[in-house]
Amino acid sequence: MTQVLLFATDNQNKVKELQEAFKQAGLDIELKSNADLDNPPYVNEKGTTFEANAKLKAHALADYSKLPTLADDSGLLVAKLNGAPGVHSARYGGEAHNDARNNAKLLAALGGVPQDERQAKFVTTLVLTMPGHEDKDLVVTGTCEGEVLAIPRGKDGFGYDPLFYVPSKGKTFAEMTTEEKNEVSHRGKAVKALIEELPAWLAQFN
Repeated sequence: MTQVLLFATDNQNKVKELQEAFKQAGLDIELKSNADLDNPPYVNEKGTTFEANAKLKAHALADYSKLPTLADDSGLLVAKLNGAPGVHSARYGGEAHNDARNNAKLLAALGGVPQDERQAKFVTTLVLTMPGHEDKDLVVTGTCEGEVLAIPRGKDGFGYDPLFYVPSKGKTFAEMTTEEKNEVSHRGKAVKALIEELPAWLAQFN
């Protein structure tokens, strides 16, 4: 029997990516997103950690939809900037989510910093919750180490991808194919961990 999960997001690229990962893993799961809900609640991501923000979204949308609900929060942590932009990564350059402005602000903040001091890491935390069982949340995290370039490279990806360079691959995220990126990315690792733990987590509610 197909298991329906709600992914608490408006980003259809993320939904497509995750649906594909489930399919490849042989899991019979149908993903819904906020777009499938009638007037879903707005969630103020006021948490100070990725896990806190993901839980805020997962719990609010599970409560509203009565479906098992997955939410994620991701960000870039730059060592030289004491972990900024961190949980503010999506809105680093201002309230509205604007990739170009975020990247410009990051480059300005790192102006004059030599390349060997531009270490950074991407983090994704995924939280899966069952309505009425918030004490049994499944929480997984993936990280990817790299550094921030001074000049963007590559045409693919989104967000900070053209600036985030992964030395082990010799490429930025924006220069990688989807397959390459999934192999090393923070999101790819978090999704792998989720897929491993998902069947046993679901079984406890049956």
